[in-house]
Amino acid sequence: MTKPKNTKRKKGSKNAKKLKQRELQKAVFRLLRENPKKRYNPRQIARKLEIANSKDSIYEALQHLAKAGKAQALEDYKFKLKPRESYRSSTSGQRSGKEGICEGYVDMTRSGAAYIVCERKDHNDVFVSPRNLNTALHGDRVRVQYWYRRSRFGKPEGKIVEVLERASERFIGTLYRVGQKYVVVPDQENIPFDITVASEHLNGAKERDLVVVQITGWEGKRIPVPHGKIVRVLSDLSLNELTMQSIFINNGFELEFPEEVLKEAARIKEEITEADIAARRDMRRVTTFTIDPEDAKDFDDALSVRIMKNGHTEIGIHIADVSHYVKPGSALDKEALKRSTSVYLVDRVLPMLPERLSNELCSLRPHEDKLTFSAVFEFDESQKIVKQWFGRTVIHSDHRFSYEQAQQVMNEGKGVFLKELLLLNELSKKLRKARFKNGAIAFDTEEVRFRLNEEGVPQEAYVKVRLEAHMLIEEFMLLANKSVAKFIADKGKEKEIPFVYRIHDLPNEEKVVELARFAAELGFKMDISTPKAIARSFNRMLKAAKENPALKVLEPIAIRTMAKAEYSTENIGHYGLAFSYYTHFTSPIRRYADVLVHRLLFKNLGRRVFRTDKATLEDQCRHISLQERKAQSAERESIRVKQAEYLEMHIGEHFKGRISGIIAHGFFVQLLDNLCEGMVRFDSFDEPFEVDEGRLKVVGRHTGRVFRMGDEVTVIVVGVDILRHRVDMVLDEGEG
Repeated sequence: MTKPKNTKRKKGSKNAKKLKQRELQKAVFRLLRENPKKRYNPRQIARKLEIANSKDSIYEALQHLAKAGKAQALEDYKFKLKPRESYRSSTSGQRSGKEGICEGYVDMTRSGAAYIVCERKDHNDVFVSPRNLNTALHGDRVRVQYWYRRSRFGKPEGKIVEVLERASERFIGTLYRVGQKYVVVPDQENIPFDITVASEHLNGAKERDLVVVQITGWEGKRIPVPHGKIVRVLSDLSLNELTMQSIFINNGFELEFPEEVLKEAARIKEEITEADIAARRDMRRVTTFTIDPEDAKDFDDALSVRIMKNGHTEIGIHIADVSHYVKPGSALDKEALKRSTSVYLVDRVLPMLPERLSNELCSLRPHEDKLTFSAVFEFDESQKIVKQWFGRTVIHSDHRFSYEQAQQVMNEGKGVFLKELLLLNELSKKLRKARFKNGAIAFDTEEVRFRLNEEGVPQEAYVKVRLEAHMLIEEFMLLANKSVAKFIADKGKEKEIPFVYRIHDLPNEEKVVELARFAAELGFKMDISTPKAIARSFNRMLKAAKENPALKVLEPIAIRTMAKAEYSTENIGHYGLAFSYYTHFTSPIRRYADVLVHRLLFKNLGRRVFRTDKATLEDQCRHISLQERKAQSAERESIRVKQAEYLEMHIGEHFKGRISGIIAHGFFVQLLDNLCEGMVRFDSFDEPFEVDEGRLKVVGRHTGRVFRMGDEVTVIVVGVDILRHRVDMVLDEGEG
């Protein structure tokens, strides 16, 4: 696919009129209807209609018409009229007759309206006006009734009929007195209303205090408004504490465990009884160790190595047996499901389980007997798996490695458990090679890390180094996850056994086409003819980017073409890993999905067959996936905060970076040394810029100066807004 060529405007275009979006859609539709066999791109339409609208706004109008079934999208950003039977020519405000129900997530706008992002991938987002929100808030999972109005050009609108799951009921804001009542004004821009608080529910808060408010009810019929109670005053916290706690709360995570949960955890006995050991495979005499980050406290996986009498090698992947301690229906279990995941910010972790479990009872600490759930594999002399076993075990870890320590032993060829580490590394390389040969994608994305002082202020930002030791652990965890999923799927071939699968859909076709077009401009040709060909192209691209840094900009774009991995009872395989069957089995201390997998696997070992209610399990999968998305959002937000804090100390300094994104009013630049990102606004230049339709380059209107995605530039940091995570940059005067 090639870009539309630049063409000069017609004479007289200085007097061209700029149309509003609705008028523009009508004008574009008229043009298509009058020329039913012609194909137009946005630039050609601008010339034909002699209008001053940007190509972006015309492209948006065309997309609206395409969604309405009035236009058909083609290659090269061209569109043509769709046959008459596929659209309705009337533009009245009546419903078109097409209605339905869908479920999805609320994306609230500043105006108070919202869009419902439907779970069905083939469904358009549904617009919901404030009066039809039915108390739904940003991030909530809802059921929406939708319809099509002829006046909305095929865009569905609707009303929320049920809130299925709240993303959060607690919000941070400032307390004000208004007449005889108090209100909390939320900090979040996508919460477009105040929360009323009665004086008896102030909990000691004073006017202008920063507080946490919990919504307790709604009042009003036409547009209900919330009322609540103050549960916490935050005004006395340090800036770092306030920022990090705000991230947790605004993403819907509770900072503290309920008293009932803590008491239940405290009552659990630490002692491992003889009966516990008798019911398990005893592997305490097998050489076993853990490899984790330097600052880790919850060690949920360990590896064991044993040379068998027949010359084969036995590798054990041992996972903390959380399901032994957390019983279904208990207070601990309900809270773990509610949280679903541990949340890792830059300087702290909010655990899924109380520390009594996560850092003590379940953590596979060295020189202690621990209860585990294991996947044990027997490799023959040619390093092929000839046997596998799953079941409950008891282990004794002989040593605790950090990743750096394990790597040092392998690099220097000396140190504790050298032979075992080298053997594991050799096997992991073979597993990795087979995975990529089968079509896995090697997205080893760069990660930013920070060195913080005692106050949590970043003193250094740097890119994490990925070691062989990291990949060693990764491959054996993948092996266990894949093997458990296949075991259950094979056992349920004749009659399905409902199970928690980790699934990853195929890439978005339109985004892949756009990526291939941009890659071609940078001199890299992709084969996007089949999903496997796309995966091979991605891997070639990632390899080429190591030799040609200009291609590195393609990696984040390629990632954005990918579907999001999620949990589901409907297995479609995992595209990115090239696995037909995959689950999460290896981290039950920090992921509730793994706890469910342990329970279901245990009940289906040997000759036993257990089938849980699939609908209930699917509901749990949806909730866990939602919590995972919220945790990822919180983690990314904490990184942006620390990046902003770091760059605030470097205002006025010059940095080399690469253009990483382009929007209507500027381009983003990611700094090369520390991955911090900021924006260079177009209004900082002496001329206006025109953004390419694919947002892959911008062109100066007077000088023709071009900036492309991936271009290396030198920038100066000129301003930082930590609360908004915003960094402003200008181009170095010496640039182009």
